[in-house]
Amino acid sequence: MLIDPETDLLARRPVAEEVPDTIVAEVRRAVFAGHKLRIHYAAVDRTPAWRTVDPIGLVTVRGQGYLLATRSGADRTYRLSRVLAAEELAEPAQRPDRVDLDRAWQERSTRFRTGGDQVTVLVRMDPARREDLVGTALAVLAEEADADGRLRLEVTFQDPRHAEWALWHLGTDAEALAPQWLRTALRDRAAAIATRYQMPS
Repeated sequence: MLIDPETDLLARRPVAEEVPDTIVAEVRRAVFAGHKLRIHYAAVDRTPAWRTVDPIGLVTVRGQGYLLATRSGADRTYRLSRVLAAEELAEPAQRPDRVDLDRAWQERSTRFRTGGDQVTVLVRMDPARREDLVGTALAVLAEEADADGRLRLEVTFQDPRHAEWALWHLGTDAEALAPQWLRTALRDRAAAIATRYQMPS
């Protein structure tokens, strides 16, 4: 287990999240015993699904818990707060006998930050919702206040889906000024919702 390493995936101070003790205990048992683990995981903007993983270790960063694992041989990092259920399996996990957890975390953090799909977004927003935006963005590149008191921020997101999800959840409190593809995606999503809830004629 690694607690509060120097590197943080999101380079910010998130609020500590509550994870049910039963889930934490089951995940820990699988990690320490070296057994495969079955988790019901709710990835962002996706339907929760069951998946079987080979756990490598647990990392706690500023109140956030993460499970480092592999799935079908590929590296995976799961946020414990998104694990809805967990079940330790009897089958041994496929993992190295010795693991440098600090190094593994640093490597995954680097890949997360420098992923090729990252996007930069210019946002104009209500300052009261600033923390909601900053809390999900990877980084804030620039920030200034407009004459009317609203904030203008240049922020980066992991990928286009992450950017659209974050701005959609801010509703009318934020406006994506650029890039144009994001404005179009948000407009189309809003139009689809409006059409669905249109009053019958």
